[in-house]
Amino acid sequence: MITHQSGPRPSDLGDLRTTNLVVVLRFVRAHTPCSRADIAAATGLNKATVSSLVADLIDRRLLRETGVTENRIGRPATMLEVDGSPYAAVGMEINADYLTAVAVDVGGNRLLSWRRTFDGTAGPERGTAALAALARRVTGRLRADGRRVLGVTVGVPGLVDAAGVVHLAPNLRWQDVDLRADLHHALGGAFDVLVDNDANLGVAAEHRYGGHAGTPDLVYLTGEVGIGAGIIAGGRPLRGARGYSGELGHVPVVPDGPVCGCGRRGCLEAVVGLAALIGGPPASPEQLATAVHGLVTGAEAGDRTVLAALDVAGTRLGRGLAVLANLLNPEIVILGGYYVPLAPGCCPPPGPNCGPGCWPRRPAARC
Repeated sequence: MITHQSGPRPSDLGDLRTTNLVVVLRFVRAHTPCSRADIAAATGLNKATVSSLVADLIDRRLLRETGVTENRIGRPATMLEVDGSPYAAVGMEINADYLTAVAVDVGGNRLLSWRRTFDGTAGPERGTAALAALARRVTGRLRADGRRVLGVTVGVPGLVDAAGVVHLAPNLRWQDVDLRADLHHALGGAFDVLVDNDANLGVAAEHRYGGHAGTPDLVYLTGEVGIGAGIIAGGRPLRGARGYSGELGHVPVVPDGPVCGCGRRGCLEAVVGLAALIGGPPASPEQLATAVHGLVTGAEAGDRTVLAALDVAGTRLGRGLAVLANLLNPEIVILGGYYVPLAPGCCPPPGPNCGPGCWPRRPAARC
């Protein structure tokens, strides 16, 4: 079991059974449809244990039988797939210019997705209240549909510890905000609440569900007002001692460059973040969306000024990614957020003069 503790920890039979239930459920989700014999062969659990675990998961309506297949050696096997129809989990994000909420079932199927503009710099009290109001709306809809909400997870662009305290989020102007406790209280303790860095949650989602799911060495780069990197190394999240790893946006790339929100100069975020691309901090979330749309439209129309600005941003972004590549040697780098629509201008394919030893602007990236 993966924990934040480095030393041994006690366990009992209940812990072991819970772990095995998770193992079986994850296997079925990744290999659906499959049989009990498939689960036993792949996990090393004996057949009697697998049968007991599967029966438990069926009783909980997390798995269901789908019929018998005869296209195999030996006796026909009853196949299994993920059910999870009575359950839902909610994911939310707060950023400088928007709030989002998405709900999925146990199989990862999206049940709803909402996004609204929001001034995330209005202060932690207003931000927490807005998150709680959106969470109540989403969970109310799910419960009206007869679903049990398993929990609420919130992504924040900042330094978040294991207890869900946001120690610093410069682009939200937050410091030492106990968001997990505040949200748990605002929701009346009705749901488990998890708070984490947005890039860490982004890379976890890509590693589990994305186009490169299962890649053992993977980096996800957020592309919002701020820039952060979520890292999977050797198949496991790389979080650091306090959970603060991946702050690529605060790596200096331009000596004596513009002032960053963290107080230093020339950070990657200060020279290729959205504020830098649109010529300064936006006056409102609506202005930011309009400015990004203008960049995309200008690039598509061949506006030389826009293309030159995106080319400079791409070069600087490449320098930051080169540092990351040399340190971590990822197999895949995924660009997210506003980098998706801006990618054709920021990340052109490598030119003919790029040899095997260079790091192209689009290093195995999927935008």
